[in-house]
Amino acid sequence: MKLIRVGVDLAKSVFQVHGVDRKEKAVWRRRLARESWVKVLLETVEPGCKIGMESCGGAHYWARMLQEKGFAVKLIAPQFVKPYVKSNKNDANDAEAICEAMSRPGMRFVAVKNVEQQDIQAVHRVRSGLIEQRTAKANQIRGLVAEYGLIAPKELSHLRGALPLWLEDAQNGLTDRFRRLLNALWGDLLGLDARVVELDREIALIAQSHPVAKRLQQLRGVGPIIATALVAAVGDGAQFANGRQMSAAFGLTPKQHSSGGKERLLGISKRGDTYLRTLLIHGARSVIRTANGKTDRLSQWVTRLAERRHPNVAAAALANKTTRMAWAMLKNDTNYEPDRIVA
Repeated sequence: MKLIRVGVDLAKSVFQVHGVDRKEKAVWRRRLARESWVKVLLETVEPGCKIGMESCGGAHYWARMLQEKGFAVKLIAPQFVKPYVKSNKNDANDAEAICEAMSRPGMRFVAVKNVEQQDIQAVHRVRSGLIEQRTAKANQIRGLVAEYGLIAPKELSHLRGALPLWLEDAQNGLTDRFRRLLNALWGDLLGLDARVVELDREIALIAQSHPVAKRLQQLRGVGPIIATALVAAVGDGAQFANGRQMSAAFGLTPKQHSSGGKERLLGISKRGDTYLRTLLIHGARSVIRTANGKTDRLSQWVTRLAERRHPNVAAAALANKTTRMAWAMLKNDTNYEPDRIVA
């Protein structure tokens, strides 16, 4: 049998495959164990055959392995596979849906990440998780001390300063038992701070040594964190036809609700990569805060926009423009040229 496409439903231990021939007839359906599925695939499928998988946990690892074996690998976002699932959801139907989805001429595929991109992405994910833990720990401390009549300021830096004062104050009504608990919570908070600082240093080293990340930092509002996150997420940007597609992947383009020839554009779609969108908008806000009085095109444009529209609208617009400029720099391997900005 001559297979032209194979859909693979990935799992922890059991992999389901669904292959079709040139007549689009399903001729290969099997359930394979993790230890042997690649060997069976090599024995059954000729190199050059297209292998499709959902872009889920472990997909990039298997994609790189299969590419080394000579296969053309296509990764598909799960939300684009779901419409092709027939009847009930199970492994066999999922594999068939993947095989069907990858045959569509207008299907969008996910670029396969290399090991370096995954390393950088792992640093960002661990750092993001630690920040969430730190925020939760700070909120837990605030909630507990409030029951003893102590109110902490909103800023985390103020909470850090208040904790030792509470522990040293013998007249604030805290019991010995609660002081021991509070001291341990303070130690947890300081430990999370130290881990975040450690990862910030790691990101700074990556940004200094990686040529693409170093070049992206020429953009206004883009520092080591945003530059390395962009490298981890999009690589060289070749998977996008233009800058607008990359901006849409971050959810920075308007959401559309049009019908009957009447176009209606809403706020930004907020689809795609939430982490990068958040970073880009925070970077844009820092640019807007320092744009007053500057004479370059970008500063004048965003200042005028912030004067006539809400600051959040201006920040989203600037993040959109920054993303498009980043795509142009990645795609064309060029430096930031502020004089070419279209205001």
